[in-house]
Amino acid sequence: MEARLKDSVGSIAIAPTRVRWKIFFLMLFLVTINYVDRASISVAMPLIGKEFNIGPAVQGLLLSSFFWTYAFMQIPGGMLADKYGPRGVIAAATFFWGFFQAVAAVSTGWVVLLLTRLGLGASEAPIYPAGGKLNAIWMTQNERGRGATLLDGGAPLGSALGAILISFLIAIFQSWRVAFVIAGVGTMIAGVWAWYYIRNNPRQHPGVNDSEAHHIEASHTQEQASEPQVVSGRMLDFLKYRSVWGMFFGWMFFNTLFYGLLTWIPSYLSEVRGLNIKQMGGAVFIMFFAGFIGELVGGWLADKWRAAGASQAKVMRTLCGIASILATISIFSVSQISDPVAVVIMLSATLFFLRWCGLYWCIPAILGTRNTVGFLGGAMNLGGNIAGVGVPILVGLIVQTTGSFFLAFMVFAAAGAGLFICSTMLIDYSKKLPV
Repeated sequence: MEARLKDSVGSIAIAPTRVRWKIFFLMLFLVTINYVDRASISVAMPLIGKEFNIGPAVQGLLLSSFFWTYAFMQIPGGMLADKYGPRGVIAAATFFWGFFQAVAAVSTGWVVLLLTRLGLGASEAPIYPAGGKLNAIWMTQNERGRGATLLDGGAPLGSALGAILISFLIAIFQSWRVAFVIAGVGTMIAGVWAWYYIRNNPRQHPGVNDSEAHHIEASHTQEQASEPQVVSGRMLDFLKYRSVWGMFFGWMFFNTLFYGLLTWIPSYLSEVRGLNIKQMGGAVFIMFFAGFIGELVGGWLADKWRAAGASQAKVMRTLCGIASILATISIFSVSQISDPVAVVIMLSATLFFLRWCGLYWCIPAILGTRNTVGFLGGAMNLGGNIAGVGVPILVGLIVQTTGSFFLAFMVFAAAGAGLFICSTMLIDYSKKLPV
């Protein structure tokens, strides 16, 4: 039975339902399995490499191929969310990336497997831009920090859980193919669940009462009053604004550091710090789970500070600025210490503070109107996944050429500095862009 509250004149008022939070916990779940599925090939690669008789060069091609279509489809995915609404885009994306994950199990060689990875990347691409659109539709201005970090929190959580879950399935069934099928079918079921529960508008959801709908709409009415008049309606006109480029490159720097750690830190811990496979797995779990906790802390701090009256610009600049400074100091410290425990502690600190910048998923809603949020989210995530394509290759070349990870850590530290500059100097969080 719904909770009931007495208003100031003694009448009975019905408390708002909390469907919007259930939707964003669903998005946390979807993005978590997104990262489990995309990481599955890394876990299975030793078995795949042996079965298909492929060397490191082809293995690297397979690992990178996901990001080719994933990056390419970011802006189209965001535009689809703008045109058709996030519900169908999220449900279809989830269902089809589950399909490509499962069908990879019948690959007869590495070329077929590469094609399924291209399909996986294209299918996963719309999930973040559509999630940013969902944040603009369902969350109030004082709730979008938590909405953004719940959306993005699946990245570190899925990275922490992915290796454990896929390894467990492979160990149980003695087959990477069976593990892929189970993961894929489970994802397809999640896509059906997303279609069942998500709606494009709070008023369309059967679980939303009038109080919750009014709570959301009142905030949006106030926000829309400050929206600029449409000037041209051409999305490419966004490219003339410094804030858009700051958002693009800021997210690129963020993912330079995140994807660098995701792809190379296991090898670093094993080869340089001497951790065995169990120790390495535990260390990676601790690091990325710390990132997940940091993401939630950053969103909570942002919303609490906003609710206390701080301006949007002050909150974003301060929290992202502090986070990028501390992440930079932490990752630089890793290059200066040798004790394995201290290394894991500093890597965990790096990810804890870096993931505060999951608040970047508020920026499309800050800069754009409701009809352009998906496009801006796609543009931002394109920048992030250009880093996903290039950073694993760059770090590999550095390590192969120098025989050391030192310069790789300097690249990561430089990315942290770039994130600070973009977050604090280039993005104007105080106004929407007239396009």
